Amino acid sequence: MKSLLAILVAASLYGQAPAEDRRNTYTPNTDSHFAMPEYKTLEQWEARKKQLRLQVLAAAGLLPMPDKTPLNPQVFGKITQSDYTIEKVLIETLPGYWLGGNLYRPVTNRRGLPAVATPHGHWVYGRLEHTHEGSIPARCINLARQGYVVFAWDMVGWNDTVQTPHPFGATPEEQLWSFGPLQLQLWNSIRAIDFLQSLPEVDPKRIAMTGASGGGTQTFLAYAVDDRIQWAAPVNMISGIMQGGSPCENAPSLRVDANNIEIGAMMAPRPLLMVSATGDWTRNTPKEEFPALRHIYELYGKPENVETIQIDAEHNYNQQSREAVYRFFGKHVLGNTDAAAFSERAIRLERLQDMLALHGRTLPPGALDFDGVFKLWKSIAQRKFEQTTDLNVLRERLRVVLAVEWPQEVAHQSEGDRRILTRPGKGDRVAAVRIAGSGRPVLLVHPDGAAAALKSPDAASVTGRPGFAIDAFQTGAAVAPRDRSHKFFLTFNRSDDANRVQDILTALKFMNSPDTELVCSGKAAVWCAAAAAVAPMPLKLKTPPASFAGSDADFTRDLFVPGIQRIGGGAALRRLLAGSR
Repeated sequence: MKSLLAILVAASLYGQAPAEDRRNTYTPNTDSHFAMPEYKTLEQWEARKKQLRLQVLAAAGLLPMPDKTPLNPQVFGKITQSDYTIEKVLIETLPGYWLGGNLYRPVTNRRGLPAVATPHGHWVYGRLEHTHEGSIPARCINLARQGYVVFAWDMVGWNDTVQTPHPFGATPEEQLWSFGPLQLQLWNSIRAIDFLQSLPEVDPKRIAMTGASGGGTQTFLAYAVDDRIQWAAPVNMISGIMQGGSPCENAPSLRVDANNIEIGAMMAPRPLLMVSATGDWTRNTPKEEFPALRHIYELYGKPENVETIQIDAEHNYNQQSREAVYRFFGKHVLGNTDAAAFSERAIRLERLQDMLALHGRTLPPGALDFDGVFKLWKSIAQRKFEQTTDLNVLRERLRVVLAVEWPQEVAHQSEGDRRILTRPGKGDRVAAVRIAGSGRPVLLVHPDGAAAALKSPDAASVTGRPGFAIDAFQTGAAVAPRDRSHKFFLTFNRSDDANRVQDILTALKFMNSPDTELVCSGKAAVWCAAAAAVAPMPLKLKTPPASFAGSDADFTRDLFVPGIQRIGGGAALRRLLAGSR
């Protein structure tokens, strides 16, 4: 019986390699048509949700999370109307980095009020936009009239939040450190909730969030990582056919093997309203995205907690959309199901200069310029790395940033003297040349592939020992066309070097020997160091070349993986290798 089982297992892992490596033939982007993967059990979804959360945090440079320093709020310039007030706000979300916004409050002496956090999209006037298609002041004033404390704040580079531009984060150095607009905006969203919770009249357990377009993206990214958001209404943004067109929606690694439908589902089982429009990329919501999210809510036994409404309009957060959100929040937050109570009322529009926190003012003393903010971002990461003593925690961060796995199984097929390795269901293809011999097994890796590895001086030093030489991704015979032309390519696709690290892990799993020696030449030694640092088995490793010191230039040249410097870079690799090998 045991022999039969072994034969069946061997057969199941044989003959399954794809003709081409899917990592070359499928390179998704913002406009690919995604579908929600099937999750049959709550346990399966919860495991996926846990990994997605880590992925979002890592892409946002928030793995680990920075320390929350004092917000030092400046709240001033009160405008008082009969049933609401508006104030200007500056909060220090990082030391020397200031976020601007407006605080809307009902005129009441009551405590325990619910609060709404409301980011804006890419409107011309940002949080002060007031058009038929979208009005942030109308949204905030009407919510305040209904009894909420409302905070509207800027995207980076908009209105009062001017210490960085809006588009940045495209240089290799910025990507290695996960420094870009999405990262700062998600951190600002977290700190905005901190600010709301700090207000004496706010019930800290009654926080809602809503935004449209880019503000919708900010909304679902925030609730994906911040459980304090109890109710949410992302408007015109959870889509399977468009994932967001701005740098603030497309950080590297954010959607590797993921999409906005999955991220949007991370609100479950908390109440969620999906507002869509017939005239934009949410036109399929009633038949595609909403059923997918409803299924996740059904796994929790809470299908009634997710709702949808589609507005016959172009891309918007217009009055119809706003009133749908008022009714949804009214029902769930205020316990009021009277739709008539949530019809929008006309507003008095204030002058722009009376709403801007920096009109006639300068930033507070000590405010940083762009280079200063970037330097601060790096120093925060370095300090958090130095504070990390648990190697298992550090190894998990490295695995998440590399977006690699120790495969559960590796299938293979023979092609002459080669074994073609693949992870079932992944579509990857790794050619491995078998080496006959005896003694301690070796895995040879060379920047130019298996043929070069077998001819290298490193190979000569282990002559007579068994093992394999591989064509890691895009090396040797594995070099193939790969369309990298999309400007947000790395948001959806692993870097070549990250794929090479995965191929080394795949080969190690296939060899299945706890005593394997990694013999790696040139910059491939850095790929091997990364693989050894995350592999759950003892390995003998030739150290990386002396030319690799762990600088930004070194990582750009030898191991370009977005976010790797953010979690410790070369020092993290050295600590993991020294601590467990």
